[in-house]
Amino acid sequence: MQIQEAVTSRQSIRAFLPTPVESDTIRRVLTLAARAASGGNLQPWHIDVLTGDALAALRATMRERLAQGGEPEPTDYDIYPAALRAPWRDRRFQVGEAMYARLGIPREDKAARRRWFSRNFDFFGAPMALFCSVDRSMGPPQWSDLGMYLQTVMLLLRGEGLDSCAQECWAIYPATVAAAIELPPERMLFCGMAIGHRDPAHAVNALVSDRAPVDEWLRFRDA
Repeated sequence: MQIQEAVTSRQSIRAFLPTPVESDTIRRVLTLAARAASGGNLQPWHIDVLTGDALAALRATMRERLAQGGEPEPTDYDIYPAALRAPWRDRRFQVGEAMYARLGIPREDKAARRRWFSRNFDFFGAPMALFCSVDRSMGPPQWSDLGMYLQTVMLLLRGEGLDSCAQECWAIYPATVAAAIELPPERMLFCGMAIGHRDPAHAVNALVSDRAPVDEWLRFRDA
């Protein structure tokens, strides 16, 4: 697959087929992705992959947790700024409304929206998941390294005919995830990721999020 095709075909998949992912494939992808740019070559990422019984156990834990009300745990970082303003607030709102429109869930049906959101914690049915963590001593520049690594992973997955969904929602349950993957106390959970084969028949996977016009954020200077 050409890199341009990998970029344009990558999207956040929210409905997966149960088709297994070969462990050799994911090991190859995760190893190659470590060539991603990293300031000072720190390579600050730590990756835990869950399949089989380990993944089933976490799913069961989250089902029980959500059935009991699903109150978030104390978080280690803010997923979004507390005072998110336009245009970023508008983009977040618009992509959410576009997704629920495809699912046929109106804004006033809060219960149905909560049920759909809970699918995040089932990894949308994916047969494989990973978690990315980082040493607590690392700062924002190293967090940008995590993004470059994870983006490289997602593009390489497309090259293997696989799909993904990066999930920062797991950051609201850091203690639960830490217990599931035996995360040492000096490491902080960054995000999760669902990995597998997209379900082409599911309406949600037809969603392609908009991108801002290039003139809104790009400037060329030649003088």
